[in-house]
Amino acid sequence: MRRAAIALAVVLALGLAACETATPYQPAKPNAAVSGGFTDQKIDANHFRVTFSGNSVTSRKTVETYLLYRAAELTVNQGFDWFQMVDRKTRDTGQTFISPGPGALGYWQPYWRYHRGRFGWRTWDPFWGDPFWADDYDVQTIDRFDADAEIAMGHGPKPADDPKAFDAHEVMTNLGPSIVRPS
Repeated sequence: MRRAAIALAVVLALGLAACETATPYQPAKPNAAVSGGFTDQKIDANHFRVTFSGNSVTSRKTVETYLLYRAAELTVNQGFDWFQMVDRKTRDTGQTFISPGPGALGYWQPYWRYHRGRFGWRTWDPFWGDPFWADDYDVQTIDRFDADAEIAMGHGPKPADDPKAFDAHEVMTNLGPSIVRPS
């Protein structure tokens, strides 16, 4: 019986751990097992808009690396040699959640009246302050990063005097080993 309980606990822990997976390098799909991914949109013959969205466990660095890699991959696929980041933004689209702490117990809310010396009778209500517990609310911030860029593509050697221009083949060679694809 004990072994069965331990086995069940291990299986549940592994199942929950599998749910928390960073977004791999993948096209964005609405019903994917892991949310997020890249999209691209053609603007004109040599301009594209590229985006990469991560989930709540994908770091900002990973989102920006995958965006850069996607821009390079798209450049090569379109038959160009280099690309320039015309405009680039990274946003934190996360949220902060506040939930009641130990003072709020389901539907029943504790409520007391107490005498406080020269201040007289006072009431305690979990919604209007808490003299007993300093931290009566659990605050949790979940970060979720999205990055997008408009890129211009070109043929031949990249412009040497432009710091926003990248050699697409070189970017793919250098960043390729750090790219995690879906299994």
